[in-house]
Amino acid sequence: LRFFEGALASEGYARRPGLLQGLDPRAKLIAALAIVVSLTLVGDLATLIGVYLLLLVLAYVSRVDLGYYTKAVWAFIPLFSGVIALPLLFNVFMAGDPLLPLISSGGFALYITRQGLLFAVSFVARVTTCGAVIVLLALTTPQEALFKSFRSLGVPKIYVLTLGMAYRYIFLFADIARDVLTAKKSRTIRSGGALAEQRWTAGRIGYMLLRTLDMSDRVHKAMISRGFTGDARTLDRFAMGAKDYAALACGLCISALLAAQSQGLLGR
Repeated sequence: LRFFEGALASEGYARRPGLLQGLDPRAKLIAALAIVVSLTLVGDLATLIGVYLLLLVLAYVSRVDLGYYTKAVWAFIPLFSGVIALPLLFNVFMAGDPLLPLISSGGFALYITRQGLLFAVSFVARVTTCGAVIVLLALTTPQEALFKSFRSLGVPKIYVLTLGMAYRYIFLFADIARDVLTAKKSRTIRSGGALAEQRWTAGRIGYMLLRTLDMSDRVHKAMISRGFTGDARTLDRFAMGAKDYAALACGLCISALLAAQSQGLLGR
């Protein structure tokens, strides 16, 4: 619940008068996607660190709290990428020069390789930097404008509409779940044991599912009765200006430089 509340509160950053907030959402989206694609090709750790520091500067001039931004980036992305990269440290998955011996018995040796460590660190840094780009885009762009930008780029409306509805109503159902739990705790004198608690939890999950289906049906009927034709419309009107084109050009240039650097073209 605190996570959802924090995500809702982060909408305030998108309303602040900052550098990135003043840009057209389409320009930011295209530039961000281009940079992310280029970052997936980069293996140089120094380059990834440099891009991450640049993102911190952009967050600062966009009046995004650096502490909140850093926690949003590092909360989940490195954790999951670290789990994926962890096996690559060992020689049984990636051969290389021994760096840290772990087990040596009966002809079997398990150790951390230098190549595996470098690859794992580079992989985590790459995923973290890509995530930092997306998080900064999300923090500096209102959700409605961001979803509308997807439609402007040709993303099928069913995906955009589903994403928008899920984002809107997940907060509502989080509040309902909290109310249900609070009601139970206020009426509970003593715990009924693990089995009883598990039965209650399973029952509440079923209750939430039925309530979700019922609400989705009622919301859809309400939308149809108000003229919904399958495409969500917003009051935001996009208009690209000189600064938007300049920002887009800068983003594409950075993307091109990263791609060239990853292929070793800049050193030739």
